[in-house]
Amino acid sequence: MNNITDSFLCWGYWPSAGSFGLNTDILATNPINLSVVLGVLVFFGKGVLSNLLDNRKQRILKTIRNSEELREGAIEQLEKARARLRKVETEADRFRANGYSEIEREKLNLINSIYTTLEQFENFKNETIRFEQQRAINQVQLRVFQHALEGALGTLNSCLNNELHLRTISANIGMFGGMKEIKD
Repeated sequence: MNNITDSFLCWGYWPSAGSFGLNTDILATNPINLSVVLGVLVFFGKGVLSNLLDNRKQRILKTIRNSEELREGAIEQLEKARARLRKVETEADRFRANGYSEIEREKLNLINSIYTTLEQFENFKNETIRFEQQRAINQVQLRVFQHALEGALGTLNSCLNNELHLRTISANIGMFGGMKEIKD
């Protein structure tokens, strides 16, 4: 760990007398910080993220399977409705003279109700898939953010000594105090 820290320290403009200072060159320190954070995220987060994505994928596939089963049930209902339609059509031939318009109205209502039911099942399936996908994305984002914060805090805590920590806190308090005076 000490060798890794030393390799990062020698990349910036540090005094050669062995003292510790703050590198204010933002172009030199940001790539180092980003590489450390990305390295920690990749090292610690890939297994968790992979497991989380696999679990989410299985749930989504299960939801899709359930939706497909519902769709198959709707298709069965459609077949039954078609059989009823054929029955109604044969009865319509018998009663054509007495009430042709009434039978046609019944047929149209039956077909419309079946199509409405199918559309509702399809909409429910699509909404379920979108909901599960959004929930998976939100959970992954939350996990990645948590791991990034944990990694950053761990890196900060391991790299800061007490004196540097106190100077950083004092500088931030001074900066916030200046911002408050400007606001007032």
